[in-house]
Amino acid sequence: MTQRPETMPEKDAIDLLIRQHEEIRSLFEEVDRSTGHAREEAFEKLCRFLAVHETAEEEVVHPLARRVIPDGDRIIDARLEEENEGKRVLQALEKMGTSAAGFEPLFAEFRKSVLEHAENEEREEFTRLREMGGTELRGLAAAIKAAEAMAPTHPHPGVESAAKNILIGTFASAADRTRDVVRKALGRDRK
Repeated sequence: MTQRPETMPEKDAIDLLIRQHEEIRSLFEEVDRSTGHAREEAFEKLCRFLAVHETAEEEVVHPLARRVIPDGDRIIDARLEEENEGKRVLQALEKMGTSAAGFEPLFAEFRKSVLEHAENEEREEFTRLREMGGTELRGLAAAIKAAEAMAPTHPHPGVESAAKNILIGTFASAADRTRDVVRKALGRDRK
């Protein structure tokens, strides 16, 4: 029996991140196969998961990779550029809503770019970080989880560095989480 990505045990940070990439793939599929209100909810879940995941990578994983991977600056700069573009598109999709006429083609393009981004991370960044070994990667997993607990829940283009995430992200996180609670209390159709 195959375990779902969210139930698979992780040994270290790389296992955690790869499991999260699998969860992202599952969430894309959930949005694709859903309609109406269920699609809105699935898309909201995807948005939140992506925002939190990317923030943790930007705060914890990318700075480490930049320092320890040969040619890390080039690799991480490319990943950050992909993330910033992804945030712009995700923000546009959020504003558009899942029932808008242009949602389907833009969502398909977004999905393709996010999955390519994840493959780039796994190939160019994660495999090299795995070489660090057990203790450091287990500690990194804890740092990722801590960053995710404080991360914004909506995309914020232009906030891709660790420093910007710490300075701006804290306020964005509080605003996002407040907005999420208010939206839930008032009903999902109010944005």
